[in-house]
Amino acid sequence: MAELGFVRLGFGPQAVEYTVAWEEQRRVHAARFADEIEDTCLLLEHLPVYTAGRRTADSERPLDGTPVVDVDRGGKITWHGPGQLVGYPIMKLPRPVDVVAHVRRLEDALIRTAAEFGLETTRVEGRSGVWVLGDPVEERPKIGGLSLDFDPRLHDEEFDPRLNGPEYAPSNAGQRREDRKLAAIGIRVAKGVTMHGFAINVNPDNTWFDRIVPCGIRDAGVTSLSYELGREITIAEVLPAIERHLKDVLEQAEPRPREIEPAVGP
Repeated sequence: MAELGFVRLGFGPQAVEYTVAWEEQRRVHAARFADEIEDTCLLLEHLPVYTAGRRTADSERPLDGTPVVDVDRGGKITWHGPGQLVGYPIMKLPRPVDVVAHVRRLEDALIRTAAEFGLETTRVEGRSGVWVLGDPVEERPKIGGLSLDFDPRLHDEEFDPRLNGPEYAPSNAGQRREDRKLAAIGIRVAKGVTMHGFAINVNPDNTWFDRIVPCGIRDAGVTSLSYELGREITIAEVLPAIERHLKDVLEQAEPRPREIEPAVGP
C-alpha cells in the first residue's frame, strides 16, 4: 500500500471538539479521493462526547438527556474523551472494497500496540475491536451474591444496566473478571476511501461509559491500558507506538480486492 502519513490534531488542553474533527475528516477524505494527498491518519483526543453509529437503538443511549452526536459510521454508541487516543485512518482501498479486512488490519495494529506495553489482547468472535478476555464464567465472582447462571443481563430482555448501579456498570467489568473492550473500531467507506476509525482507552475515566450501553453490548464492559497494567500510561507514551504499528501493518499489507464469486446459472 501507499505510505501512511500522520497528523496529530490535538491532545490534552488542545483536545479537539468532535464536530471539528469530523469536518476535518471530510476535508481530508475529499483530498484523498482526488489523489491530492497520500493515505493519512488523524490522531487526537476528543473533548467528552457520545457518538452513535447507524445501528444504535434508543435503549442504548443516555437516560438523562445527555446530547449524542449521530454519525455516519458503522457500529453503535460509544464515548470519546480525555485519556482515549482516537485515530482516523483515511485511506484509499482497492475495489471492490473489503471492509472486514480493513477492520482486521486495524485490530492487528492495536493488538501489537497493547503487547508492546505488556498487555495481551485478542479479538472476540462477532464483536469488533480489541478485547481483554475475562475468566471462565464459573470462576468469576458472583454479582450480588447470585450465581452467574441468573445474570439478568443474559436472561431478561428488559434489564437495563444503566439503572442498576455499579454492580453491572461497564466500567467495573474488570472487577467482575468479564470480557472487556480496550479499543473500539467503527468505520465508513465512501467512494472507496475510509473514514472514522478506532479509539483505544489509555487512561480515561471509564465511568463515562456507564451512562450508555457501550457498542450495544450488555454482558461485557470496558477497560484501559492503565487499569489492566496497574500503572499510569499516558497518551504521549502510546502515540509513537501506535504510529509505528499502524505503519507496519497498513503499509506492508497487500489488500487485494474482495473476490466476487461468479453467478451460477440454473
